[in-house]
Amino acid sequence: MIRSKRVLIVGSGGREHALAWKIASDPGVERVLAAPGSDAIGEVAERIDVAATDLDGLARAAAEHEVDLTVVGPEAPLAAGISDRFAGRGLRVFGPCAAGARLEASKAFTKEILDTAGVPTAAYRVFDEPGDARRYARELGFPVVVKADGLAAGKGVTICVDAAAADEAIADALERRRFGEAGRRIVIEEFLEGEEASFLALVDGTRVLPLAPSQDHKAVFDGDRGPNTGGMGAYSPAPVVTPELADEITRTVVEPTVATLRERGIDYRGVLYAGLMICNGRPRVLEYNVRFGDPECQPLMMRMRSSLTELIDACIAGDLGGATIEWGEAAACVVMSSAGYPGEYRKGAVIEGIDAAESDPRVTVFHAGTVRDEEGRWRTAGGRVLGVTALGDSVADAVERAYAGVAKISWEGAHYRRDIGHRAIARERAAG
Repeated sequence: MIRSKRVLIVGSGGREHALAWKIASDPGVERVLAAPGSDAIGEVAERIDVAATDLDGLARAAAEHEVDLTVVGPEAPLAAGISDRFAGRGLRVFGPCAAGARLEASKAFTKEILDTAGVPTAAYRVFDEPGDARRYARELGFPVVVKADGLAAGKGVTICVDAAAADEAIADALERRRFGEAGRRIVIEEFLEGEEASFLALVDGTRVLPLAPSQDHKAVFDGDRGPNTGGMGAYSPAPVVTPELADEITRTVVEPTVATLRERGIDYRGVLYAGLMICNGRPRVLEYNVRFGDPECQPLMMRMRSSLTELIDACIAGDLGGATIEWGEAAACVVMSSAGYPGEYRKGAVIEGIDAAESDPRVTVFHAGTVRDEEGRWRTAGGRVLGVTALGDSVADAVERAYAGVAKISWEGAHYRRDIGHRAIARERAAG
């Protein structure tokens, strides 16, 4: 039975738009608020002018508005301890405590937990001195992966094909401080060959309830070329994760991780998102995130027929036993970004065609970085601007509908990948 009637969403991006959109449709939810939200989120929720990083301001707002439940979208407030702050004031919040959020805030901590739990991952070492880091990179052999230890908005990972590239990535983090405090330490690990998958699960402190598998596209250009971004598109389900493999991931990856955290006195309640590499049919963990993925959240929310709010209530209560999730059709999200992203980009371009894209009832456009001007026109206000998301009878059908929506939207400098879902589509075709 749903307990939360007033729900506050923390954040302002495409993920938070999808969460607000979904929760607003859940039976029993009477009021949805968002802090700070966005102009687009304001169409499905009441906005509160409090920054996502203002933990005390958010707690005051939750109390003043008599919020039953706060759902935290981004990782930064979780790492800063928003859940601990809210719990200390008797406020219900969905997201792990700061100790649990270290799984995303520190890649070195993640590796330590994985080792203790016996979860398969890449060979690695942690460094804060560039000379030792360069020597280890050469020991591993190329390609290698260089990762900033801390939060870097999805841009702190570099795949280095040779020694020169590794030296540059190491210098960027440890010497030039490109990632600030997040790059004070780095993790250097072996490069894993295979196919990536995103495996998200709800965790109630003890039990695990997997969500449908999905797959993200990190690189900015087609063919997985160019620098990594926060994500250029996603789809669900991901055929690379078969039902049998999903069971294996739950049993050998997620559950041992939760058990190891519990042994350390960490009561993890929230979303646990394993970024996986499927190598020869077996999962190995690349990283953990402690919140819904962005853009994976968008197709997942489109597909989910169960009440998200009811599931979150069960998580917070430590009562996921027996809970199930009903999933609908396949879904795909194509991210439209500003030219130049993930580097420098311009803001303020007028966006045309969003209403036309949504004329298909199976298409929803989630706003990641937009504002409305005084004349009511949408303008670009971020690197990732829109997530055009569609349902379909298959991943191929969902992708086709999403791109049909994309074709109706335009602004000066709009960029998007044209190969979202290509791996799933190839598998669907091979399966006949």
